[in-house]
Amino acid sequence: MSTPDAAAARHPVLVVGAGPAGLSAALALRAAGLPAVVLEKRTRDTVRPGSRAAYLHGASLRALERVSPGLGHEIAGRGLMWATKRSSWAGQEIYTRTYPPLRRDGLPPFTSLPQVHTEDLMAAACREHGVEFHWGVEVTSAESSPDGVRLVDSTGVKWEADYVIAADGSRSALRSAIGSPLEGPRSRNTFVVVDLDDDPAHPVPLERVFHYHHPGVGGRNVLIVPFAGGWRVDLNLLVNDAPERFISPEGLRRWIPRVLPASYGERVRWVSTYRFAQQVAATFTDAHRRVLLTGEAAHLFAPFGARGMNSSIPDAIRAVRATREALSAGHPGAAEAEILRFGEERKEAAGYNRACASAALEHMLAQRPSVWLRRRAAAAVATAGLKAGAWLDSAPYGPKLAARGAARTAY
Repeated sequence: MSTPDAAAARHPVLVVGAGPAGLSAALALRAAGLPAVVLEKRTRDTVRPGSRAAYLHGASLRALERVSPGLGHEIAGRGLMWATKRSSWAGQEIYTRTYPPLRRDGLPPFTSLPQVHTEDLMAAACREHGVEFHWGVEVTSAESSPDGVRLVDSTGVKWEADYVIAADGSRSALRSAIGSPLEGPRSRNTFVVVDLDDDPAHPVPLERVFHYHHPGVGGRNVLIVPFAGGWRVDLNLLVNDAPERFISPEGLRRWIPRVLPASYGERVRWVSTYRFAQQVAATFTDAHRRVLLTGEAAHLFAPFGARGMNSSIPDAIRAVRATREALSAGHPGAAEAEILRFGEERKEAAGYNRACASAALEHMLAQRPSVWLRRRAAAAVATAGLKAGAWLDSAPYGPKLAARGAARTAY
């Protein structure tokens, strides 16, 4: 809960939201020598279910290591890194690759860890660095001016700041307050996402496996990925499928044993359905350049390629750099230019990530004849030609990061 003194104070920067973007912003503020105050509508003890964003790129681990030395290594150590990836077409393997063991020094190229555990480690680092949290504070409105921002929470308490970093998620009140709608489509198909507890009695190889047209589930696509403590299975439903058939207890017990050992049908930890959004905010700042949108307050991507949380972290770190420069700017014009530059850079990054996730989604759904034909042709020659199999394996995750794209995705 908030305290009267904290609410009455004028803050240089307020962070709204304690998800990955908000926690990254808080750590970056402390690393920059600025106070960090975070307002979060959840209570301290609230636990969100599901693995959610369970895959952290190496760039994200390195970014967190820079703002909080030791954090990147701790997250990597708690997570899981699989060495082998496979793809199959209609039950026939078309590609496999096993990477050599990594050296022990440095950070890995990725780690797979449920988001709740990542957030717990980030929040612990925040507390160590003196971040001030106010739990159970739901910001319901915001008003910006040339001089700063005034927030009002659900109890009527007012909060004032020079700048606000909005990390309040897909239903962002701050995005609504500055009049910046999300723009872009949603997928027509529904995806079922299931978390399964590991079964030591029936171990499954720690491999990422993608199935095109899995024969056990009526030719639907299936992605199976391990994370620390369990497995995530994504089932790509057909347009006319009724999701209830696949997420009911009976439905789960029917189809999960067709893609994993039978015992996993009884080991469901969490299940949800999604029609994935491919949306980016119209602008990442308000008219007065005082509110900075980050994370899901600024963009929503299909999860293929793991571009959501892995772009939210650099969003937040870049937002802190902009506010730090704005606070020390010599005149208002220079301060506004810093915030505007943040907005332009991170919107460009979001556009790039949306395009990559859209390419992956289009490839998986194959609703255009040209995509369907290319996939079929590649599958026909995949067993004889490694290149075609490699493309089929990688395409569901979007384009590989070229130097230009990597810079946009990471920073």
